[in-house]
Amino acid sequence: MARDYYEVLGVSRDASPEELQQAFRRLARANHPDVNRDPGAEERFKEINEAYSALSDPELRKRYDRFGEDYRRVPEDWEERVGAGAGGSRRRSGPGRRDAWPPGGDSGPDFGGGFGGGFGDVDIEDLLGGIFGGRGRGRAGPVAGADQEAELPLTVEQAYRGGRQEITLNGPDGPRTYTVNIPPGVTDGKRIRLAGEGGRGMGDGPAGDLYLVVRLQPHPRFRVDGKDITADLPLTPWEAALGASVPVTTPGGETKVTVPAGSSTGRRLRLRGQGMPGPGGRPGDLYAEIKVMVPPRLSDRERELFSELAAASSFDPRRAGADDARRNR
Repeated sequence: MARDYYEVLGVSRDASPEELQQAFRRLARANHPDVNRDPGAEERFKEINEAYSALSDPELRKRYDRFGEDYRRVPEDWEERVGAGAGGSRRRSGPGRRDAWPPGGDSGPDFGGGFGGGFGDVDIEDLLGGIFGGRGRGRAGPVAGADQEAELPLTVEQAYRGGRQEITLNGPDGPRTYTVNIPPGVTDGKRIRLAGEGGRGMGDGPAGDLYLVVRLQPHPRFRVDGKDITADLPLTPWEAALGASVPVTTPGGETKVTVPAGSSTGRRLRLRGQGMPGPGGRPGDLYAEIKVMVPPRLSDRERELFSELAAASSFDPRRAGADDARRNR
């Protein structure tokens, strides 16, 4: 048994012509075989078109509301014939009621014409042309193309600087290259809109839009959190112990940072406004995270000096950590 046409379009039984048309355009665009590659999309599209073809015609809708699936067999003068068969008074259906045709149960001619078998006896190309190109009997008019999404991989430096970038995507018509204008400071997950570069419209409908979703690639030195950037800051043991002014590399270039004396690995030094740019808003911050490094191989003099330091110093980092833990209990 065929599904109820109102259910197919997802509208109420008292839906206005405008509501029917809006529902049809939305569903037809989502299920058109040129847009939706799902194996069941074509059948859904046929069902949607059949429902709209009947309900968008006031006379056919009246027949459908009265007789349900039998509306195809009802002649144009059905109201007069029903009235005559009922002793001169026309029968009226209540909400959801379906009357059989012809009244009294006798078989009559099939008045279905082109509606008799759904798509089975209609040329599909001609019908699609009618719906979307205005050549056939469809009444929906132009349908806009579907919006599409694709990922746009960027390095942290590319996202920081912004500017023009070329990206090649594989589409149904083969590879296509787009020139994208990237805003400086764009963050992971942001969408860049390319107007009119999405799915093709039907008939005279406009093309949809293409949205490129920014995906920041892993970086060996930088870690990005929103607008804030964390950069590793390698230090020698003496720079960390004595303090120093050292260069730190940022996505925008090199800058200086002052390291306080007695800094250990893991300490973060904040550089305000040195993170991701913020066009129209506040830029992020850059955090230089200290990593104390020791020489992989010691010269004789270095070994001698480290030995002297070990003998002279009473510092025990393991004991200091235990003391801190006790104080924090």
